[in-house]
Amino acid sequence: MRAPEVLLGIETSCDETAAAVVAGGVDVRSSVVSSQVDLHARFGGVVPEIASRAHVELLGPVVAEALVESGRSGNDIDAVAATVGPGLVGSLLVGLAAAKALALVWGVPFVGVNHLEAHLYAAFLDEPALEPPMVALLVSGGHTLLVAVDDHGRYRVLGSTVDDAAGEAFDKVARFLGLGYPGGPAIDRTALTGDPTAIDFPRAMLDQGYDFSFSGLKTAVVTYVRRHPEVATEDVAASFQQAVVDVLVAKTRKAARDTGFDRVCLGGGVAANSLLRERFLDACATDGLQCHLPSRAMCTDNAAMVAAAGWWRLRSDGPTDLGAGAEPNLRLPVS
Repeated sequence: MRAPEVLLGIETSCDETAAAVVAGGVDVRSSVVSSQVDLHARFGGVVPEIASRAHVELLGPVVAEALVESGRSGNDIDAVAATVGPGLVGSLLVGLAAAKALALVWGVPFVGVNHLEAHLYAAFLDEPALEPPMVALLVSGGHTLLVAVDDHGRYRVLGSTVDDAAGEAFDKVARFLGLGYPGGPAIDRTALTGDPTAIDFPRAMLDQGYDFSFSGLKTAVVTYVRRHPEVATEDVAASFQQAVVDVLVAKTRKAARDTGFDRVCLGGGVAANSLLRERFLDACATDGLQCHLPSRAMCTDNAAMVAAAGWWRLRSDGPTDLGAGAEPNLRLPVS
């Protein structure tokens, strides 16, 4: 068997059906993502049963398209990587089953990938020369984590959310304001014409360690709007977004100072937020830190990051047993 070099990645942890071909852990030969936003928009959020059924229908064509775009066939694939968790169990199982079947047919290793670790490796796809150690801020609909990346595969979770994740707060506030789904991009667009200083929303736990809390901020938005129904939606969105970003940036800067690391990176769907990216760059310039921002395409769920993380895991741990199942509550592995 050849040393694994070219990986097919498969991502189906939530509502994005994705496949990608990546060589050497950093060279993206193709990345195909089929979004289910239109299927879930009328419900105001992801419906697990609809998501898993859509994955069944979409995954075959998405994998085929990824192979064609890469100029590869099954004979050219050295290993198959797929997300095993965290995520929606029904959605995860679709991707796992397909990945294992392809690995068996092609006679290549299968490697299970932690979705959170995959988001960490998104930064390496845009900057192949990037090397640990660094502080990573992972912000998505289900997670908000500050991670000290000591080396490849060696992580220390410095802080996490004690209630709502940042992306979850974006979705809930957007739904309350009638801005639609997905909430993150909707808040981002609406906030562009609002005044971020119009409302002084709370910055929970701003000076209390590395953990995050956004549930109280969400409640503060609801309470304020109900008491002031005449307030401009744009001002609410901008003030809310400012409060979230203030906390995320402040805690990341503190983590960089305390660890002594001179590199910081962003990951996860919320990392596509325009204000967060701008403030992150400004803070790094002020503090003399190297700032690494994945492209917006690599921030949201995709299979290229899964293949990248899978390439590293295959080198360090070897293939995953084909009996491995989905782990919807999987945590980031810590050293």
